[in-house]
Amino acid sequence: MNVAALARTRLPQPAPARVLACGAFLKNTACLLQGDEVLWSTEHGDLSTPDACVALEASLERLLAQASGPVQAVAHDLHPDFHSTRLAHQLAERLGVPAVAVQHHQAHIAVVQAEQGLGEVLGLALDGVGLGTDGSAWGGELLHLAAGGAAWQRLAHLPALALPGGDVAAREPWRMAAAALHAAGYAEQIEPRLGRMLATQPGTSTAQATQAARLVAQMLARGLNCPPTTAAGRWFDAAAGLLGLNLRQRFEAEAAIALERCATEWLAAHPGLDEPWGRTPLSPTPLPQGERGFDGGDGGISPSPLVGEGRGEGASAPTPQPFQPETLAALLALVPQLDPTQAGEGAARFHYHLAAALAHATVSAAQQRNLSTVVLGGGCFFNALLSRWLTARLRAAGLQVHRPNTLSCGDAGLALGQAWVAAAVLAST
Repeated sequence: MNVAALARTRLPQPAPARVLACGAFLKNTACLLQGDEVLWSTEHGDLSTPDACVALEASLERLLAQASGPVQAVAHDLHPDFHSTRLAHQLAERLGVPAVAVQHHQAHIAVVQAEQGLGEVLGLALDGVGLGTDGSAWGGELLHLAAGGAAWQRLAHLPALALPGGDVAAREPWRMAAAALHAAGYAEQIEPRLGRMLATQPGTSTAQATQAARLVAQMLARGLNCPPTTAAGRWFDAAAGLLGLNLRQRFEAEAAIALERCATEWLAAHPGLDEPWGRTPLSPTPLPQGERGFDGGDGGISPSPLVGEGRGEGASAPTPQPFQPETLAALLALVPQLDPTQAGEGAARFHYHLAAALAHATVSAAQQRNLSTVVLGGGCFFNALLSRWLTARLRAAGLQVHRPNTLSCGDAGLALGQAWVAAAVLAST
């Protein structure tokens, strides 16, 4: 159900404080959390537009007018430059209450904690971007949230990819394809392979395409204007770019949608391969000696285990480590060898390997912490194939899997997670 259509949400348990939350940057909605009730604004769109910013300001005032008592905090995203963050601080100062910053992916998981009355959970938050506590772009995160969501740890993350050119790389999957080739040790393929692909684009000459690919290869080699990101969305972009499915996006998630559609169509044409484990053409790598698959057999791929953990902002702990990248590196070693005419198989392999790596890391963390509840949040879980394969693996390992029921798994529902965490922060202090 679209959050924009929701005036109220009832929660299974009341929040310990009354909180106004300003929501995410994309698909922005605000909410007022009071007791077991959530009052929602309409969806304002992306806060990159003046109209959306003005609409958010008006909605916050309307929500304040509906409060049944004094608001005790104003919650907002961790990013200091968002219009929502500035509004939160202005309102908090006016009301004489704290402004509480909540990390984007922490909030994604807290949405489900609030909506479904969950306590301590592991959370996989997969999306395109969210500012991390280290100042970098996150989006492929395995988190541990205590009950209430205020105390949390970043346990692991997807291997970082460079963003050659910064934000423009999120709009041009061919750049992410170059970053993936560079990360996997195939930098020499960037110019010839991506140059050929770019030359097929309308209005682009062979010389222009070659020059563009060469420039990005040089940027990656020198680390110039190549900030890192752990976002799952950029991995989807990289795979779509490598397979020639999408080189420049016209709208958000266009490349990821094309990749999922391509994989789904290929699987439909190859009955018997839509299986999240077992020895099939999609799982060519045998498990190491002594390792067993989730189905109890010895077939399937073997994603490496979780290797490190770190705490959320303000806590002291070892730096979180990436999921060991052998599985994804094996994928990247495979994909550059595939012709775009084999894009369907490559797209299916990408989904398979990604789901397996995420599941292995999550199961390992659950065993280490004696936890059985996993939350899936973030816009990547609109992908039905990834969701199905990942959920199947987690449930086969005995874990309970939760995702939003009536709210969006993307940014449109994020305000509730912000409010829920902020209420828990107030209660703990």
